Order: sequence, then C-alpha cells, then structure tokens
Amino acid sequence: MASNRNPAQWIRSLNELPDAARGAVVSIGNFDGVHRGHRVLLRRLTTMAREMNRPSLVFTFDPPPLRLLRPEQCPPSLTWMERRADLLGELGVDFLLAYPTSRDLLALTATEFFDELLVHQLGVSGLVEGPNFRFGKQRGGDVALLESLCDTHGIALSIVEPEMEGTEWVSSSMIRDWVSQGSIEQANRALVSPYRVMGHVAHGAARGRTLGFPTANLVDIPILLPAHGVYAGRIVGTGSRDSMASGFPAAVNIGPNPTFGENATKVEVHILDFSGDLYGADLELEILARIRDVQKFSGKDALLEQLQMDVIAARHICSPS
Repeated sequence: MASNRNPAQWIRSLNELPDAARGAVVSIGNFDGVHRGHRVLLRRLTTMAREMNRPSLVFTFDPPPLRLLRPEQCPPSLTWMERRADLLGELGVDFLLAYPTSRDLLALTATEFFDELLVHQLGVSGLVEGPNFRFGKQRGGDVALLESLCDTHGIALSIVEPEMEGTEWVSSSMIRDWVSQGSIEQANRALVSPYRVMGHVAHGAARGRTLGFPTANLVDIPILLPAHGVYAGRIVGTGSRDSMASGFPAAVNIGPNPTFGENATKVEVHILDFSGDLYGADLELEILARIRDVQKFSGKDALLEQLQMDVIAARHICSPS
C-alpha cells in the first residue's frame, strides 16, 4: 500500500460528505492506535477499493460509543483524531468519517443502522470487517446478519482474519495495557508507527533549567500516558513555532518528582541539543523506549548524575542503527 501519503480526508458529519466519498468501500470500527491488525484489514480495504474503482473510507465514531453509554468504563484513547487521519492516510485510506456519536445513533438497530447510514446516506459499494464485528443497538448485529444484509443489497463483503500476537488477537486493548504498564517497546512493535504523545507546552517550576536540563512541560494531553518512568523519545512536531525542534531526540520524564517532594504527575521533555522558546506551542513526540523507573534521589548531585546517564541512554536509543 501507499506510504508517505497525505492524511485521510477527515469528514466530521454526513452533511459535509463530499461526492467523491459516496459509493466507497468502507470499514467500520474505532481504529484506535492503528496497529498491525488494523493494517491487515486496511490492506484488504484499499485493495478492494482499487479493484472496484471506488474510494476507501474508514467509518469511526467520535466520541467512542462507550463514552456515552458507560463513561466510567470508557478507556483513554491511544490516538487523537487528527493523528488517526494521518496514520490511515499513510496506509492508503482516502477518507475518515468520524461520525458524531449521539443517543439517537446508538438507538438504531443493526438493520436500521445498515439501511439508513450505509445504504441510503453513504451508498457503500463494499464492506471490510473482522470476524468479531458487531453493530447496531446493544451490539445486536453480528457478521452473520451483516452477510445477509450485504447479500440483500448487492454489497460486496470481505471478512478479514485477525492478526495474532502469540495466542491473542492484536487489539487496541492489548496495546493499551502495554502502554499503561510502561512496556512501550512491546506496544511499538504492535503499532504501525511508534506511540505518539501530544500536549501544550506550559510554564513549569523551571527547576530543570537551573539544573542545566531545561524541559518543556506538557499539559492537556488527550491520550493515554505511559506508566511513570523515564523514556527516550523523538520530537516529531512543534506546531507553528520553532519547527526546527522536529527530529531532535529527547529524554522524557512521566510522573512525579519525589526528589523535590512533588507528587503530581507531570510530563517533562528535555530536548537534546536544542535551544529555543517552545512556550505556547503544541509539541508532538514519539515515545521509543523506557529507560528507568521514577526514583527519589538523595540530593541534587545524585539527580544530576542520573540525568546525565538518562541523556546518554536517550541519545543511544534515538541514534540511527
């Protein structure tokens, strides 16, 4: 499939559906994280679309239905929607429909969802799903019903076998567990691109600057944070300011600062070999590997010695092999 493509065109409602997206070959799901299992399915989606001379479209929900139905059970996301559009575009997908989730939508039976949205509004030509696909009110529709409905309406259907990790299917839940445990290398092997964090650079205590290790302090992070620890990362975007920071390696501290009696979780990014004002920018970085746990040090000198070792480790991890 194509790579280094433009992002999938992000459609926020059916009212803004371009004519070019009608009659698409469609896959429905959350596609959170965009992992190896998704890649297998999307390879089939884009191949079918090409064979049928149709566009490819991923149909997802914004927010996830669980956030309306049982918000206390809704897990944090692995990707924000713009990032999802980027990843889908890299995998060859033409359109991303992030359908606004509502109570009315969730009240549609499986057959109503199929008839009203897929047939009448999208005019789908084909569907590509996994074997555990469920749809409609209370997830009442399954693959058997989907096959029957597609047959009735003359819509092509392909059911794609899942990608395996040992004896388990590669899934967003699996990756979410690894990220929350700090097993970031394991998560990255299952993702199509290294795990990426995005946040707004805000003023902090400026303690890092006085120690000779200035940090960009990230707030308003919209996705799941890896477990507390120190990580090696790489800057991949800085919004509209100081774009020269892109590509620089970084040592990233996620968690509290017990050496100074601080218990709040912070995300502090020390960008190696970079000097510039990033306050007010939106910073994106890949988290590549875990270096160590968060520790309490006996004093400033012990902390400085460890920070120097962290920088050496981050530089080594981020160096081209």
